[in-house]
Amino acid sequence: MEEKIYLCIDLKSFYASVECVERGLDPFEINLVVADPDRGGGAITLAATPAIKKLGVPSRGRIYEIPTEIEYIIAPPRMHLYMEYSAKVYEVFLKYISSEDIHMYSIDEAFLDVTPYLALYKTTPKELAQRIVYDVYNTTGITATVGIGTNLFLAKVALDITAKHAPDNMGFLDEAIFRQKLWHHQPITDVWMIGSGIAKHLAKLGIIDLWGVTRMPEGILYKEFGVNAEILIDHAWGKEPVEISDIKSYRPKSNSVSNSQILFEDYNYKDAYLILKEMVDTNVLNLTEKHLVTDRISLYIGYSKDRRKPSRGTCKITNRTNSYRILMEEFHLLYKRIVDPNYPIRQIALSFGNVRDEIYEQYDLFADMEKIEKERKLQQTLVNIRNKYGKNAVLKGMNNLPKGTARYRNMTIGGHKA
Repeated sequence: MEEKIYLCIDLKSFYASVECVERGLDPFEINLVVADPDRGGGAITLAATPAIKKLGVPSRGRIYEIPTEIEYIIAPPRMHLYMEYSAKVYEVFLKYISSEDIHMYSIDEAFLDVTPYLALYKTTPKELAQRIVYDVYNTTGITATVGIGTNLFLAKVALDITAKHAPDNMGFLDEAIFRQKLWHHQPITDVWMIGSGIAKHLAKLGIIDLWGVTRMPEGILYKEFGVNAEILIDHAWGKEPVEISDIKSYRPKSNSVSNSQILFEDYNYKDAYLILKEMVDTNVLNLTEKHLVTDRISLYIGYSKDRRKPSRGTCKITNRTNSYRILMEEFHLLYKRIVDPNYPIRQIALSFGNVRDEIYEQYDLFADMEKIEKERKLQQTLVNIRNKYGKNAVLKGMNNLPKGTARYRNMTIGGHKA
């Protein structure tokens, strides 16, 4: 059987690089961060150029953390522009690889199965990668880093760990090289899909690297990590059975519509509830546009500086609906039940679960069908207006309150300024 070869291509400091290209600047020479200057010193830096990173400024810090002696440019985020650049990069990929063999992992990262193309182009994996990377640079001005591996996991690890230390920004791993060079790599959190929570759990078992995982009896790992132990064990040996074709053919058993937001500042109990209302409104319009309904809601609240554990709650509701009024009432009750009003809030995430086609809409005996039908027509009208004129074409009173964020978020992710 032919050995698989994958590329994992990452667009280096993508948002910051796009802003430099737009200004005719070199991201490797210019200090620039992407952040909203209107948010003040507490604004999160969404991206930073390689030049300013060398000075110790991280991608995901805050403006006030940048040393005062460093001169730098603040570029307001322009998500629609970044999406346009990402689309241009994807078009470059399509010049060499079929869409069936491309998986866009994120706006700035992609997996490519180049196995059948090496013989077609009579080239090596590295030569093909260089060809694609050069084309991306010539087309967009963006520099890319590449991990090459014999499976998806190894390609990603080659990108994250070995490519960043290579002069040509490329790294290669097969199972043998992986075990030789990375079995004892630390910190273990550098390895794809091993976060701080898993790392702490492993540390309690005396495991500090992947070699330690391979030494631990599998029965103990399954007892500690459940079904996720299989992934951990496979990755410790450098194995990954999933291919791009598997990802593309996957259909989740239970669909959901979700939304999350990290707030730019600490919000109190009342102001955070305003954000929740805006987020429910956004998700309801998504349901309406797609003619979907839900009968399960979930809410996650993260508190400032981890002063206490996050609050989580899920609720099965009696109606299967996309009515903002009904769903907001349920979220109001859930919010009151799980949220601690004594701590400042920094993160909100919500989800509509068990999402199904609108034909499965269902209401209890107490539902006012006349009100529901009237609301449905209003929601569909709002969807039509926003699709035609932009997300900020019609706003509710709450969106104009000082603590509201929906208006700003609509402007940064493709909505038209109103």
